[in-house]
Amino acid sequence: MKINLIEILLAILVLLIIFTYAYIKFKYKKINVKKYQKKWNILQQMCSDKKLWYQAIIEADTLLDEALKKKHFHGKTTGERLVSAQNIFSENSDVWFSHKLKNKIADNNITKITKKDTVKALKGIRSALRDLEALPGNKPRGVEK
Repeated sequence: MKINLIEILLAILVLLIIFTYAYIKFKYKKINVKKYQKKWNILQQMCSDKKLWYQAIIEADTLLDEALKKKHFHGKTTGERLVSAQNIFSENSDVWFSHKLKNKIADNNITKITKKDTVKALKGIRSALRDLEALPGNKPRGVEK
């Protein structure tokens, strides 16, 4: 009788360890930084032509959404995922500026963007991608230097 109870408890413990390991591995999956860096470099090249600034902002926002999904932030839309992730962003207001500008561009078919807005939007998204560890740079929030 005692042996059966010990075996059952041991089996439960092993299963608990396996499920915990699988959850942590799934939840905190690393992002392919090289892939995001390559895409970011393409976005930067687009910025050499001011006629493509609006497109660079749209694609940067899409890249951010892809990273949010990869990190398993919940929500049906990019905005909802940004709300889920906002506590990790070092420049949260700039991230929201970027996303709102992207929505304004997409909703109103805007193709002329100022340099100031373009720079601010792309800096905000780059900062968010760094906070998500999709681009090299920032340490995650709460990590001492």
